[in-house]
Amino acid sequence: MFDFLALITNKKYWLLHSLIMKFILRLYGIQVGSDFYMEGIPLLKIRGKGSNIVIGNNVSILGGIDLRNRENGKIVFKDNVTIEGNCRFVSAREGTIAVGEGSIVTSFAIINGGADLIIGRQCIIGPRTSLNANEHVFKRDTPVREAGFVHEPIYIEDDCWLAANVTVMKGVTLAKGSIVGAGAVVTKDTEPYSVNVGIPAKKVSERK
Repeated sequence: MFDFLALITNKKYWLLHSLIMKFILRLYGIQVGSDFYMEGIPLLKIRGKGSNIVIGNNVSILGGIDLRNRENGKIVFKDNVTIEGNCRFVSAREGTIAVGEGSIVTSFAIINGGADLIIGRQCIIGPRTSLNANEHVFKRDTPVREAGFVHEPIYIEDDCWLAANVTVMKGVTLAKGSIVGAGAVVTKDTEPYSVNVGIPAKKVSERK
């Protein structure tokens, strides 16, 4: 229905829609800045404080989005961030998920906190990327679903590009300017301006 309205109004409907979504988000206590734009409907599972979700100025959300927090988990989209459709953000415990200024998170990305998960400025997070600042405990005598988690932060520094279907494991830092090729699994820190591919990801070259 919303897509149809957008189609027949040459996308002008989304401007009204964005105002309505901004009002609704604020009803949940979510902080929303100026020039907010949204296509689609948010799925909200706010089990912590709504005020721990902060959307900066000139943020565009280009489709449905899944926002979840619990305990004291925080989610922050800084100014000029773009989030494409069907992305999921889950922040828990004392962790903060932050997307830096001018960065884009593309379709179907899954970003799971529990510890800090910080994305720098002007980054590209490719489609179906999985960033996990946590990992299931797996003990033989306990079902995995009941064994709990271990948590370590992920830091993605400025000007990084993660191509499609990348997985970044807990405890990893992607140094400034790093590129990670499609389908890679990153299990250890990268070097500045390095190009990394494979499972596990290894440096194959540098940006020129």
